[in-house]
Amino acid sequence: MDKRTERLTAVQSGDAAQDPRSDGAHGQSESLTGNAHEHSHGRSPGHGGHAHSHGAHAHGHDHHGHQHGIGDHHHHGREGDRRGLTIALAITACIMLLEFVGGLLTDSLALLSDSGHMLSDTSALALSLAALWFAARPASAKRTYGFHRFEILAALFNGVALFVIAGFIVYEAVGRMASPPEVSGGPMMAIAAVGLIANLASAWALTRQGDVANNVNMRSAYLHVLGDALGSVGAIAAGILMMAFGWYIADPIISILVSVLILRSAWLVISQTVHVLMEGTPAGIDHEEVKSALLTLDGVRDVHDLHIWTITSGLDSFSCHIRVEEGVQCQDVLQRAISLIEERFGITHTTIQVESGAIRHREIQV
Repeated sequence: MDKRTERLTAVQSGDAAQDPRSDGAHGQSESLTGNAHEHSHGRSPGHGGHAHSHGAHAHGHDHHGHQHGIGDHHHHGREGDRRGLTIALAITACIMLLEFVGGLLTDSLALLSDSGHMLSDTSALALSLAALWFAARPASAKRTYGFHRFEILAALFNGVALFVIAGFIVYEAVGRMASPPEVSGGPMMAIAAVGLIANLASAWALTRQGDVANNVNMRSAYLHVLGDALGSVGAIAAGILMMAFGWYIADPIISILVSVLILRSAWLVISQTVHVLMEGTPAGIDHEEVKSALLTLDGVRDVHDLHIWTITSGLDSFSCHIRVEEGVQCQDVLQRAISLIEERFGITHTTIQVESGAIRHREIQV
């Protein structure tokens, strides 16, 4: 081993997170010119940092703020999400049971069918609530990121379910366009009004308590409720037109219009969740802008192997290699890079490898 080889340890306070490029366990051996370049990451439960052995370079993880910043934000945010979903689930489940019992007692097919519709919402809300529970489980040696991605999977499932439901409604509506059946407007409006009140109450609980704007899991649940609310508004409008003018074709036409709105929202959820699962760059962050910002730091010659991705809603991660000029204090560059990424781009979960000009490794495949 070259005598110039030195051992530099970059340890940041906070919970330890593994390098994501190998499913959280960062361990790579690379062939170097004149040097052996090895990374050794050790982790045990409760471990608060990383120790890295490198040939003439420093490798640091930044988690300050992840434990007390992002961590606390997620904790309080998830509590609100959990309350909102619980309230919405309770309201929806109660209305579902009320309509089901009412349908059996009155022999009303409309009530029974609407209770079936409410069942799909209850399932979606329950799935989103279960996703929050799974996401709160701690990481392990087998799942170093824990179950955060379960929220993304739940959102994807809800988005696909919305797409299928809306597609089925459009199919049925088109089939009724040629010969629209007579529909009893009064009972339909009464059922729709009950559903609208329940859905608006659920939507209020989700927006009031949860983070619908930034959490894709919460947004998918909200869209389920909102889709039903729009359906109820459409049903009331169609009922008025049918009772006032006998325009029974209004029922399928309004159903199609509402379904198109639902399809658009569902597609946005699906595309966003797939983007996260494909580890795409988070929305609002420009990959080239981040690289250019790092290159402006004094002593930085090159930035490569730069990756930015989302673990779950509100938790983005960053990793890169930085090559510095000879004689530069690696730890100083590392700290300035960490601070820049956090302050300018809002990312506190970073893994940065600082290399000297003597370091050579194989070309990165991704």
